[in-house]
Amino acid sequence: MKALLLGLAAAICASTTMAAAATTVLGEKPLQATGPLDPLRGVLLTPSQSAPPVVLIVPGSGPTDRNGNSPFGLKASTYQLLAQELATQGIATVRIDKRGMFESYKAVEDPNAVTIQAYAEDVHHWVDAIRSETGAQCVWVLGHSEGGLVALEAGQGRSDICGLILVAAPGRPMGQTLREQLKEDPANAPILDQALPVIDALEAGRRVDTRQMDRPLNTMFHASVQGFLINTFALDPARLIAGYSKPVLIIQGERDLQIKPKDAQRLAKAAPNAKLVLLPATNHVLKKVETNDRAANLATYDKEGLPLVPGVSSTIARFITSATVKR
Repeated sequence: MKALLLGLAAAICASTTMAAAATTVLGEKPLQATGPLDPLRGVLLTPSQSAPPVVLIVPGSGPTDRNGNSPFGLKASTYQLLAQELATQGIATVRIDKRGMFESYKAVEDPNAVTIQAYAEDVHHWVDAIRSETGAQCVWVLGHSEGGLVALEAGQGRSDICGLILVAAPGRPMGQTLREQLKEDPANAPILDQALPVIDALEAGRRVDTRQMDRPLNTMFHASVQGFLINTFALDPARLIAGYSKPVLIIQGERDLQIKPKDAQRLAKAAPNAKLVLLPATNHVLKKVETNDRAANLATYDKEGLPLVPGVSSTIARFITSATVKR
């Protein structure tokens, strides 16, 4: 395992170095990929240089759009900011709307009737579309949060995927992660006695009637999403990465409330050739957080205009450049 702890001063120096070689960024261009019922839709952002590396950004859980925002108060624009920064460093990106959501809403009738494997198949279609559009021999797949699990599933046995970039990606089965998240938030104390047995049942592959439970639990574990949760809880990210032979970069914020450094470390342990980068003072949406205050951390999720922490895009750019030279 190659581990790297980025201090803020070093990250700023790295960003300055990369900026010196910045390239002109061309405009965004709509892009489509094959979907089940209607095309999947996204946007390609390209630097001016010819034949740049291309990164497909796979969104996290729930109704997260191509920019990294959602109708439920998420306004961090993490994916949009990351794409813009990567473009200045000579790397093209494709940001996408998931099947059944936003501009891809016609791709399926029911966005909840999905599996991680179905999302992975969509990634394959996106890789085909990107290669056709750009002429790239292969495409880098960056998965954020749950998107990291999708990226791991999509990468299995695919020669047209250059490698994986896992950002705040789970390193344990998602049921374990959800159980921990619920326990760590004091506000959830009144519902834990109901919630934890539901997770146990879903991990065992059993559906649960939640109609008489508190409203937040009925929403979280609604009958319409239980099939997806059963599917997701059955997957072990460490087992998936252990069988992956191409380059992998694991990026993890040390102040992430949702996915912990121990998740990243578990992934890295299962894939000794992966590169692990821990970012101090960084939360789940890659924003700077200086304290352990939970409210201050979550406040960055819905605050527009905050930049990404220094060093994220330059770390990705250096990794891609280095791995490309070695191929």
